[in-house]
Amino acid sequence: MSCNYAEGLSPYENKGKLGLPEEFDGEKEVDVKVDQLAEWIRGSKHTVIYTGAGVSTSAGIPDFRGPKGVWTLEEKGEKPDMNISWDDAKPTSTHMAIAKLAEEDKCKFVISQNIDGLHLRSGLPRSKLAELHGNMFVDECSVCKKMFVRSSAAPTVGRKMSEVSCKAQNRRPCRGKLRDFVLDWEDELPDEDLSLSHSHSMLSELSIVIGSTLQIIPAGNMPTFAKKNGKGILVIVNLQPTKHDKKADLIIRAFADKVFEKLFSKLGLKIPSYAEVSDPVKRLKMELEATIDWSQSNGLAKEWEKKCSKLEAELKKQRKVEKERKSREEFAIGQKQLQAKLKQEKLQIGKAQVKEENEDQKPPPVKIAKTEKDIKTEGTNGNGVHAK
Repeated sequence: MSCNYAEGLSPYENKGKLGLPEEFDGEKEVDVKVDQLAEWIRGSKHTVIYTGAGVSTSAGIPDFRGPKGVWTLEEKGEKPDMNISWDDAKPTSTHMAIAKLAEEDKCKFVISQNIDGLHLRSGLPRSKLAELHGNMFVDECSVCKKMFVRSSAAPTVGRKMSEVSCKAQNRRPCRGKLRDFVLDWEDELPDEDLSLSHSHSMLSELSIVIGSTLQIIPAGNMPTFAKKNGKGILVIVNLQPTKHDKKADLIIRAFADKVFEKLFSKLGLKIPSYAEVSDPVKRLKMELEATIDWSQSNGLAKEWEKKCSKLEAELKKQRKVEKERKSREEFAIGQKQLQAKLKQEKLQIGKAQVKEENEDQKPPPVKIAKTEKDIKTEGTNGNGVHAK
């Protein structure tokens, strides 16, 4: 499980804040917040959902930084008590709800940090999913870079090479070998997934974070991109505080499954049940299909990149106009302040000149004539006796 995955990664010291306390909103408060979320979803033309480990805990997969998370316990020298395998874990009602929102076009794109493959197994199409940190149920060719679904979880992590040949069939078979698609700490993120994630994050009108403390970058910063256009809305559904709580328009402290059950009730939708026959992993295992291509579309990534570039150019132009406007205002304010200062100085100079002129026009002091007695007593002690 996730603890085995964590053990397979390279040593890495800075794993962020671990074991932060969980908080829970009251039932009525959750209802009010979900009402608001439903209203925003109805009004959004471009909703993007971001998922972290917390979305899969109800499937039996532990998170990493929660009170009983893999890395939280690792710091104490402990391990999670788990009794389910990667293969046996099934998509949660939240995974199924997200897939339904994508099907209804109420969610344009999903960006996940999870490697558990549960979005794939929920039926979410690859064109609407970026798996930034990889997928336990996917192999990648070392040569042509095509990806293929596995019938069971990969036995390795860190993009280890296998002896299995690439399954791509064009004019002739590819000569590459397959490797696991589970990224290690220092591995570069997949190009198309990263490009699509950036584009959709910039274009997002409503960004919904589920089950992540947003500590790992760049994924952790992407939900805030919607705020750059000044109109985007950020919603966080997480029990623990996150890195970007201060930027959020709405924070729901409740279990994801509970939130989506309430949300679908308000949207008038039904969360579909998980079915093995629709699960690509199980379809391979049951030999209903021989090969399932899970490659991300480079053409699709470029298409969304163009839309994103257009928006970024418009935002840059707006920022330039706004900057020039502020500069003009600041200049005008500066000119007014300068004029006021000059006026004050001129007034003070005028007052000083008037005062100086008044001093010049004053009559000389009047000298009092001395009496004969005054003359006689000068140089004496006042009694007519000369002072010694």
